[in-house]
Amino acid sequence: MRKNSVKTVPFLDLKRGYEIYGKEIEKAVVEVLRSGRYLNGEKTRLIEKTLAEFLGSRFAIGVSSGTEALYLILKALNLPSGSFVLLPSFTFVATAEVVVRAGLVPYFVDVEEDTYNLSPDALVETYENLCRQGKKISAVIAVSLFGIPARMNTISAFCKEKGLFLIEDICQAFGAEIDGKKVGTFGIASATSFYPSKPLSTCGDGGMVFTDDERLAQKIRVLKEHGQTAPYYYEYSGINGRIDEIHAAILLVKFPYFKKELGLRKKLAALYFEALKEIKEIKLPVISEGVSPSYSLFTIRAEKRDNLKGYLKEKGIHTAIYYTLPLHLQPVYKRYGFKKGDLPVTEKLAGEVLSLPFFPYMEEEEALYVVQKIKEFYREK
Repeated sequence: MRKNSVKTVPFLDLKRGYEIYGKEIEKAVVEVLRSGRYLNGEKTRLIEKTLAEFLGSRFAIGVSSGTEALYLILKALNLPSGSFVLLPSFTFVATAEVVVRAGLVPYFVDVEEDTYNLSPDALVETYENLCRQGKKISAVIAVSLFGIPARMNTISAFCKEKGLFLIEDICQAFGAEIDGKKVGTFGIASATSFYPSKPLSTCGDGGMVFTDDERLAQKIRVLKEHGQTAPYYYEYSGINGRIDEIHAAILLVKFPYFKKELGLRKKLAALYFEALKEIKEIKLPVISEGVSPSYSLFTIRAEKRDNLKGYLKEKGIHTAIYYTLPLHLQPVYKRYGFKKGDLPVTEKLAGEVLSLPFFPYMEEEEALYVVQKIKEFYREK
């Protein structure tokens, strides 16, 4: 345990990473500041090239956040106004809010208990039900939640069969793989986030769009610059969606550490899997053969979840719940007609999930302390 073995375990400690590469980051940021080039410069071009090559994508476009990355994809696809976009309810609100911003209808689909991700069976059922109602469906957004890949092979095949655009939300899953193929390369385009808690992060907001479609990439580059195709000449209604040179420089410093940090995440996840597997009140996520998660979070399902969370807090262990109220039950989406009971797996997960302390430079002793206190809770309950 760090510093005098104090039994306090943070949920996330970003400073530990900064202790390792902070001087490099400071040097890179100062170089940008002294250069006088703060937008659309060499750092942005280099991080786009670097991450496109890493993912195996033809094009990468740096943008201001993961949210704007998703929005720009939808905007650039120019989907029919009012058409339906199918997506999980068990995800961060940004996945749905961008659909509304783009003039489309977010329609929520249930997820799998074991992976927390979009259920292919529920996707098919929802699609068929909407088709019987005469609804126009234009796209699917598949989220790989907590760094665990969704069943992208199955979902991709379904979308191709039905003529739907597949968009990947990999904001929590950059670096994850399925049979050696990077998550983020299964659909027409994907969006990632560089928010501080993500597997690859900057010191603030940032995001990126990946695609193999040249025309789509070109349009997204225009849209993120207010829709400008020539100086002060606007063909499209766009947004201010650029990534800046400082964040690009920070990402260039941190990316060489990324594979190491992915390994540390997997090592910590393996410790949790092994240490928690015999606790009957705990259900662990299921990782299928050939799947390599990036583990942005380590999320369990727990009996008496809220009591466990409170007990761990008393012991100095900080946890989090993602997400307490599913999107289909949120007030902002009430107009789409969903009610409690419509997505039973999603609603069940919302009452059971608990994310444990988890970050690359977390110490083994800290993780074992977390496990010890979980075991104590269920022995005493």
